[in-house]
Amino acid sequence: MRPTSSWPPTAVVFDLGGVLIDWDPRYLYRTLFADTASMEGFLAEVTTQEWNAAQDAGRPWAEAVEVLAARFPDQRPLIEAYRSRWAETLGGPIDGTVEVLSELRERDVRLLALSNWSAETFPVARDRYPFLAWFEGIVISGEVGVAKPDPRIFEALIERYDVEPSRTVFVDDSEANVVAAEELGFVGVRFADPRKLSADLERLGLLDRRAGDAGPS
Repeated sequence: MRPTSSWPPTAVVFDLGGVLIDWDPRYLYRTLFADTASMEGFLAEVTTQEWNAAQDAGRPWAEAVEVLAARFPDQRPLIEAYRSRWAETLGGPIDGTVEVLSELRERDVRLLALSNWSAETFPVARDRYPFLAWFEGIVISGEVGVAKPDPRIFEALIERYDVEPSRTVFVDDSEANVVAAEELGFVGVRFADPRKLSADLERLGLLDRRAGDAGPS
């Protein structure tokens, strides 16, 4: 977390997955595999993080499934499930962070979101989590065609919503994404848990907790 040249910050940009929304393909694949070892092997060797990241950067899901099924034809039904049953990879909201978001909203802090997410699957999340409507704007990597930590997606956010980085806090659970934001002048906050986030935002002057208020858990 670096100090701003203009103080205090007036806006906060949130990552979504892992910060406000619990997402994990294991939620789906635990229902499709008889044992954990087989599931973990499939996720590590077939539907890898790199494969999924290409969809976050704009690759169509139909293409992604066909490319992978051609390499692993015996795994086609399991690969297809990643897309056809994608909604089952979503968990609940991360309640403590939603509480922080609500407090910022009550204080009229400008709220934006910047997330690596497929343009095809994000509407499922938008319908499921009402707090997404609290954001002034949300930039989705799959819609832009480039994903964090590429500076171009931050530049898209800046241009689209007239963001002043030096007065904007960027919250993400990825160190690489936080570093990329800081290099563009944002105030970076690495997310670990809601309690730490609350404390970080209080130090930045965005929250003002009363003595004895422990904040979100």
